[in-house]
Amino acid sequence: MSRRHSPRPTDLASELPPISYVWETPNRRPRRAEWDIPDPAVPGRLTPAMRAKLERIVRRAPEVMVKITGRTKGVAHLKSHLAYITRNGELDAETEQGATLAGRSGLKDLQQRWEDDTGLDDKRRRDGPLSINMILSMPAGTNAVAVKDSARAFAIETFGDNHDYVFVQHLDDKHPHVHLTVRSLGHDGKRLNPRKADLQVWRERFAGELRLRGIAAEATPRRTRGRVRKADRGAVLALRKRKIMPDVDRLARKEVLSEVRGGRTAKHPWDEQIKSRQDAIRRRYLDYAAELQRSGVAADHELARQIRQFVNDLPDVETRRHALKNELSGLANTRRRGAEQAVDAEGRDKTRGNDRTR
Repeated sequence: MSRRHSPRPTDLASELPPISYVWETPNRRPRRAEWDIPDPAVPGRLTPAMRAKLERIVRRAPEVMVKITGRTKGVAHLKSHLAYITRNGELDAETEQGATLAGRSGLKDLQQRWEDDTGLDDKRRRDGPLSINMILSMPAGTNAVAVKDSARAFAIETFGDNHDYVFVQHLDDKHPHVHLTVRSLGHDGKRLNPRKADLQVWRERFAGELRLRGIAAEATPRRTRGRVRKADRGAVLALRKRKIMPDVDRLARKEVLSEVRGGRTAKHPWDEQIKSRQDAIRRRYLDYAAELQRSGVAADHELARQIRQFVNDLPDVETRRHALKNELSGLANTRRRGAEQAVDAEGRDKTRGNDRTR
């Protein structure tokens, strides 16, 4: 990157934190990614890895999904799950050894082997999981072969040395995805117990495998994209689908309704923290846009423009409570206007009636 143009302020490098602040999760990660490592000669400079990640983010590369869908707690549950992901043997499964298990006989062989291995696990608690089940998915239109190959490489890299696993690709959904089931007990006697930080590492690894196969993919946390609202839990979504109001919704509505009716706004410290963090993230993007703008390279100037546009397009910071308050306020205003219109209409009717009696 050229430095021949106007000198940058002497304090800019000290103001720029590691660029990973923008896209890392709040949790400590087990390892550092390549875009976390600054140039030792010029710590404030964008390295090629940092620049490449910025390009993918501002150009909105598709986000991968690596989601734990559940844990099997008993042999019957495990068999049921294996039957589900293979559609009762209709879909081929692949194991950590690269073996393909086809048909009902393959499914029965797999179930029997895992059941036998489970019988040897005498240290597992009664409620301890036998397996951890997850989905690796990409948006509609992604090459399904690349998704499966990337999932295979991800599984080998992540679990191949220590855990038995099986995976099956499903193509009956618009989102190409792979179901991966991993035995909890490792060959070293330790159990798999993934944390939030591990899931982020797994997302990044899956995204990296996709990029190696020519698929644009990213694995950034929500806050990188200006989103602050967490996804609802599956149980909450299931209740809403059945037209049942979950307790979390009922309590939130009660609190917000009290605020709306009382014309007051309760202060929550975490709201300010969320806003402060989002403000900081936006500033970091703009700082690096300024860094790129100082370059004499046209491609850097174009990326700087895209970064500024990306920041401008980020959504307003809105928590679930803010959204609910706006919804209830809008509903109250609609009802008030409806009542006012009804009163006006009644008044006009009375006036017409008096005119007719004269």
